[in-house]
Amino acid sequence: MQKQDWLRKLISRKFWMAVAEFVTALLIFLKKDASAAQEIGALIMLGVTPVAYMFAEGWTDAKGEGE
Repeated sequence: MQKQDWLRKLISRKFWMAVAEFVTALLIFLKKDASAAQEIGALIMLGVTPVAYMFAEGWTDAKGEGE
């Protein structure tokens, strides 16, 4: 798999939604408080969304300058 493919997957909102859902389900499975699990899942998305956006914009801008 090429570097661009990995980068595209790491900045994917679908990927991070899956990560947040996995962590939330894992915390609930481990008998943690459901509201705490939801808050942690929300914090994951809150932190990842702007970072993924910045990477995606930078990658798009860098790709466009070579043309």
